Amino acid sequence: MESAEKAFGPVLAVLAAVVLWGSSFPMMKAVLAVFGPWTIMWLRMLVGTLVLLPFLGRMSLAGYRKGDWRLLGGMVLCMPCLYFYLESNALTLTTSSQAGVVAAILPLVVALGGWMFLREPLDRGSLFGLALALCGVIVLTLSGSPDESAPHPVLGNLMELGAMLSAAVYMLLARQLGERYNALTLTGMQTLAGLVFFLPGAMDLGPKALEHPEALTAAAYLGAFVSIGAFGLYNFGLSRLQAGRAAVAINLVPVVAVALAWIWLGEALNPVQMLAAGATLLGVWLAQRGSSTQQNEGQQASLLDRTQESVPAAADPVPGDAS
Repeated sequence: MESAEKAFGPVLAVLAAVVLWGSSFPMMKAVLAVFGPWTIMWLRMLVGTLVLLPFLGRMSLAGYRKGDWRLLGGMVLCMPCLYFYLESNALTLTTSSQAGVVAAILPLVVALGGWMFLREPLDRGSLFGLALALCGVIVLTLSGSPDESAPHPVLGNLMELGAMLSAAVYMLLARQLGERYNALTLTGMQTLAGLVFFLPGAMDLGPKALEHPEALTAAAYLGAFVSIGAFGLYNFGLSRLQAGRAAVAINLVPVVAVALAWIWLGEALNPVQMLAAGATLLGVWLAQRGSSTQQNEGQQASLLDRTQESVPAAADPVPGDAS
């Protein structure tokens, strides 16, 4: 009973993080009706910067090595710059429901990159799951039809997939840099880079900022609660739960995204898209199951396991942050 009580808080924290990440897709979609992608992302980076200011003293470049600027530059270019540029624009072209499902394949893209470039192990079960998930995304994309909430769903889903590729490269770089820099240092670099990169968006605030205070509140929510708060909650839960239990919860992010998009925005997947979304999530689960089986048999843990066992410093991509 005592262990169950001890696990309640961490489990609740992980589930809260999942809800926050899932809510980012429909929330971002709603704010895009008022502000452009660049403006929203600049506001998010501004809020993130303000939240991180009290922790400035805990950031350090003491571990810097010659040539790290290339890795650091590549990291901040991929996340937040390219990732958020692609994802925020994707949500102007496709529904938040479809974007949330596409984002679910992020761990598999990372695992594939680790297999291709870092010689990380990837068994046949994981490869089958990856293939099934990609097929699901393709069917999901091609079975949609343009409407008011998704004027160009194919292009939008492709941009979301591009965001996942950027996130995958970021994670591969961050794993190397994480050996020399703490998470706060990397997060600070990313947030500052994003604040500068999306600075043109500040020019478009104008009178809209006063006319739509609810949009500003939503942007602050995305910057403080989704980008920063959700990672804090997830890391708290991860530190007190088995990594596998915390990782499985990540699979609920697209489910939450689809549910909240239906409740808040009235978005709905057609029957074919629902089947495709199911196939995508099944593929992700099969890949994780195959990777876990391989680890239990005593082989080296794959990048798929380790991607699910830790959260990137600043990004929302965790599987699923539309931030």
